[in-house]
Amino acid sequence: MPSRRTLLKGLALAAAASAVPLPALAQADYVPPLHQMRGMWIASVVNINWPSKPGLTAEQQKAEFLAWLDVAVQRKLNSVFVQIRPTADAFWPSPFEPWSQYLTGTQGQDPGYDPLGFAVEETHKRGLAFHAWFNPYRVSMQSDPAKLHPDHPGRKHPDWILPFGGKLYYNPGLPEVRKFCQDAMMDAVTRYDIDGLHFDDYFYPTNTTAFDDSATFAKYGAGFPDLASWRRNNVDLMVQEMQQRVLEAKPDIAWGISPSGIWRNKATDPLGSETNGGQSYDSLHADTRGWVKKGWLDYIAPQLYWYIGQPPADYSKLVPWWSDVASGTNTLLWIGQAAYKAGDPAQVAQWQAPGELSAHLTLNRDHPEVSGDIWYNANDVKVDRIGSISTAVNDHYQRPALGPVLPRLANGEPPHRPVLAYALRRSGGVEVRAVATGRDEPFLFAIFRFDGHASSDAFADARNLVAVVPGDRQVHWTDPDGKRGDHYYVMAVDRANRTSEPSNGFRVI
Repeated sequence: MPSRRTLLKGLALAAAASAVPLPALAQADYVPPLHQMRGMWIASVVNINWPSKPGLTAEQQKAEFLAWLDVAVQRKLNSVFVQIRPTADAFWPSPFEPWSQYLTGTQGQDPGYDPLGFAVEETHKRGLAFHAWFNPYRVSMQSDPAKLHPDHPGRKHPDWILPFGGKLYYNPGLPEVRKFCQDAMMDAVTRYDIDGLHFDDYFYPTNTTAFDDSATFAKYGAGFPDLASWRRNNVDLMVQEMQQRVLEAKPDIAWGISPSGIWRNKATDPLGSETNGGQSYDSLHADTRGWVKKGWLDYIAPQLYWYIGQPPADYSKLVPWWSDVASGTNTLLWIGQAAYKAGDPAQVAQWQAPGELSAHLTLNRDHPEVSGDIWYNANDVKVDRIGSISTAVNDHYQRPALGPVLPRLANGEPPHRPVLAYALRRSGGVEVRAVATGRDEPFLFAIFRFDGHASSDAFADARNLVAVVPGDRQVHWTDPDGKRGDHYYVMAVDRANRTSEPSNGFRVI
């Protein structure tokens, strides 16, 4: 008799191959989680997503960002990961680095407003979490230091930067560089009401034999057996120290990294995955597995940008491998999904199946360590080539979901129980009004609808969750599907996604 894991994997493979929705058999016993990461990356480097091109007016840039938030809401997401430091520059008035050229076309030019402040405020108005995405070491997408702004730290400290592959990088081996990069990023963390600090997968550049940090190694590398070990330690220090700085300055936010999806191949290391691809441990000097095992991250979001069954790197082998890495730790596991490959004519046949990405999420269900996904990138989430995104949304996001609760924050003080004032029939459905109690206003209200009276254990999942509404002292919301005899309850939700006890129930008459 095949195991449930084997059965679901087979169904996922079949659904992806046939490009049809997953059969009811695999859906029947699925309980939608109350907490699940549903995010998308909004990239700014070389104007990939936002702003769409340099030199737009402040109002045009604002309108574009609001449109991206509309996409997130439409796709039933709950978080955005917005790149605000793409190349050692800033999307906020930073005392450390110049304004980003991707805003105005000229590095150091004031865009006429505070993009980060605007983006955070508008994101929260929609009940979405804002994760500030930073690239730690990349300085420029071109290799001439003279083209940097005159006040750029790379001009003031030319010994801090190294050219490689037509780009410029900060030298991760210099302690003063590591501290400066942390200071520059922490400026945004401490000054803005963000929900998370997020690194992407760029540490040392790939193929680093030509990255000339030999003089730095000669100065600081004593005690290390080789250059690679020293480089890995430099990246380890950045990760470990960032954790400590976040915990000291703003312990209520999430800190995590989205690395490339392969730590090491099993042929190289018996602890590695059954893959044959680029290894972050060796090529980027990023010990991604070690960070999880050492407890240095709140979450890790490996970029598993391969289809189910792909020979060099099989999605269905990497999800179990990463799940095993995260198991027993306090590090949450979210999966980076390749929305950009689905329906791209340049990709192989498997990526032309509308059900491929949905099959990924189905496979995830059999690995409880996976608590959500982040989609790359926002434009692909919006355009929905071949219906791959809408298929995944329709198959897996039928109910709303709150963001995950970080394990280290799970035992914190939950919000006060709200009062449900009424649930009354109106012409457009059932109008629900709830009022917060206690001193702190909730970030969100979670609204539940039942056929009858709900027991206290009925709020642990999202089967009866019908809406998540941005918080205030009170909330008015109309349920278009509400009817006579329905019972409504409301829970308050704080910024850590902790929930209150459910309110009093109200039966619609």
